[in-house]
Amino acid sequence: MNTDPNNVRVYTVNGATAGSSSSLPDWLTRKRAGKKGKRALREHIEGTLELIQGFEFPEASNRVKTTRDGHHAMATGTYKPQIRVWDLDQLSQKFERHSDAENVDFVILSDDWTKSIYLQNDRTIELHTQGGFHYRTRIPRFGRTLAYHFPSCDAYVGASDNEVYRLNLEQGRFMTPVVLDDKDDGEILGVNVVDINPVHQLLAFGIDGNGTAQFWDPRSRAMVGTLRLPSGRLVPVGKQDEGISVTAIASRVDGLSYAIGTSTGHTLLYDIRAAKPFALKDQGYGLPVKNVSWIEGGSRMAGDGMVLSADKKVIKIWDRNSPASNFVSITPVNDLNDVHHLPGSGIIMTANEGIQMGTYYIPQLGPAPRWASFLENITEEMEDQTTRSVYEDYKFIERSELKTLGLDHLVGTPALKPYMHGYFLSLKLYDTARLIANPFAYDEHREKLVRDKMEKMAETRIRSKKDATAGVKVNKSLAEKILRDEERARKKEERRKGRKSEDGDDDAMDVDEEGEEKKERKGKASLLEDPRFAKVFADPSYAIDEDSREYALLNPSSLALRQGARPKTAVEDEEEESDKSSSDPLDESDDEDESDASSDSSDGGISERHEKDKWVASGGPKSKPQPNYTPNKRLNMVPLRAQAGASSGRGADPNATFGQRARGPSSFIKKSISKARGKEDDGGAMEVSWVPSSSGAKSDDTEQRSGKEKGKNARRKGVETFGAGMERGFDEDEGRKMGDAERHGRTQRRNVMRSGSKNVFRRI
Repeated sequence: MNTDPNNVRVYTVNGATAGSSSSLPDWLTRKRAGKKGKRALREHIEGTLELIQGFEFPEASNRVKTTRDGHHAMATGTYKPQIRVWDLDQLSQKFERHSDAENVDFVILSDDWTKSIYLQNDRTIELHTQGGFHYRTRIPRFGRTLAYHFPSCDAYVGASDNEVYRLNLEQGRFMTPVVLDDKDDGEILGVNVVDINPVHQLLAFGIDGNGTAQFWDPRSRAMVGTLRLPSGRLVPVGKQDEGISVTAIASRVDGLSYAIGTSTGHTLLYDIRAAKPFALKDQGYGLPVKNVSWIEGGSRMAGDGMVLSADKKVIKIWDRNSPASNFVSITPVNDLNDVHHLPGSGIIMTANEGIQMGTYYIPQLGPAPRWASFLENITEEMEDQTTRSVYEDYKFIERSELKTLGLDHLVGTPALKPYMHGYFLSLKLYDTARLIANPFAYDEHREKLVRDKMEKMAETRIRSKKDATAGVKVNKSLAEKILRDEERARKKEERRKGRKSEDGDDDAMDVDEEGEEKKERKGKASLLEDPRFAKVFADPSYAIDEDSREYALLNPSSLALRQGARPKTAVEDEEEESDKSSSDPLDESDDEDESDASSDSSDGGISERHEKDKWVASGGPKSKPQPNYTPNKRLNMVPLRAQAGASSGRGADPNATFGQRARGPSSFIKKSISKARGKEDDGGAMEVSWVPSSSGAKSDDTEQRSGKEKGKNARRKGVETFGAGMERGFDEDEGRKMGDAERHGRTQRRNVMRSGSKNVFRRI
């Protein structure tokens, strides 16, 4: 059974199920059948409905018709070429006959099966009677179609020429053929179909090649009209040169309507009084139309005026007043050769390229014939059984969803049908409960669809570089440091691989090792993405206090950078330690001043004022200039010399500093400068370096420091003083000789472990 979208049911009562394109060919199924195959084939046959027993041919069938009395069906097929007749009252085969050539077309001459005429593909015409083969004759050209005119007993044979042969069965001889006119419409390649109207006996010839149909009067044997098809509407663009042919013609019992099938797969409906079609139907495949026929009488839902059109792929039944929609569409398994509708019923028979011939029953099209009246009861039972076995109006839900909808109290009632791990619930009740449980379900669904569509569109936009620390809420500096370390490690690994590739080591690397490295690299995720440390960068309770003493002890360089000072180098640390160890206890205040001055520098280096203070503390002009001291060349060094006229402010050097242009220096500053130079100075402007001290040193600190250093660092014989309190040479006063290290100075860096007690930080 096949259900059409229009709720029209089609029952396959013979042959393969319609629409089952996955079925194997019958000959292949029979060929593969062994013991198990035969059993499976028998089970398959037993499970299907076979209306007519043995309704088949060994290979394929060509044509199928029923007698006018409706008691017999006759068909031709191959191989071997043969004719078979079935008794419909007995639903079985009556007999079969073999012929010398394959059949092209045949006509049943009598009301029953006893007399028939056959057109064969070897240019012969055979006459058969109840006893068998009766007579054979030949025609000049290969025949294409056959028709019989009952009033005159003429058999019309269309062939591959512009002539239609006439064989009079009453006289037993050929009559003058009908020569079709091909002057106005082009060359005629042949006659594909001949139709005889049952009302007024008008002959219609379907022409091959020029897209026309000619109508002739059999009484005068003269053409009465030509019907030209609208080639511009039927032929596809680019194929205008191929032409169009008429492949099928069917006249209606009203004597006015004609259905014409074309080689382009179109069916046109004409009124004999008009030259334009009043309906046009396209089969959709572009294949030549095999059959067209009018379905009259016995219609239930279809009504009168239905048209059947078929090509080798599909059978379509449609209303002549609305050709755009199909009443029903049938797609058989095998290609079609012929289609025959049993008049006044819903039975359709097909001859196809398969072993079994097809028979379809459509209850909405018409009733079952008298010899198959039991089909009515069978189909009704099948429809009832189908309705009971399929839950079309039920929804399957699980117990959890049932509780969510608030329908768990219905468990055990007829409203729920238990099935597997859930229940079947009425679809109407399910929709109502879902709407009550979540009245905004549709709005949420629509919003979700809109959001998904917007996200899909946003994927195609140009994006800026994503900040890796965008999702970090706390400890952002730590996250940046982690990213820098990972990036440094990644670049180092790339450089290592680059060196290996240059040396050719990557060629020797094994495939398995590469796979392991890829897995290890893939499995090693960033610390920012590690779920174990997610709270460190998200929870404020894990924030690091960078102002605490513990953080300063663990990260001294970061504190110095935050205070604006440059971290000292190892040489500077050793120099500072040497200064502290060689200085006198009386100079503790001076050391503190020096330390404060060094920590006060904000330009990333030792300032010029700091260097001057060290130079003065080490002895000043009393000692030789230190060769290791190199003043900063970027600074403009100004000598400590008063300039004339500076006090008045007139005639002063424009390049002089502010200290040189200052007036009225204090007396203790002049005295200190005079002592440092070893001569008296008459005053004047000068440059002064003043460093604040945390030890509370007063303004006369410079004068006191010069006095102390004069008594302490007086020149001794054989001793050379340099740096901040460093000496080398032989001291005669002490009466001992110094070692080489003390005489020439230390040439190597000391390896001294620093203790944590020296990590002292003072806030400025």
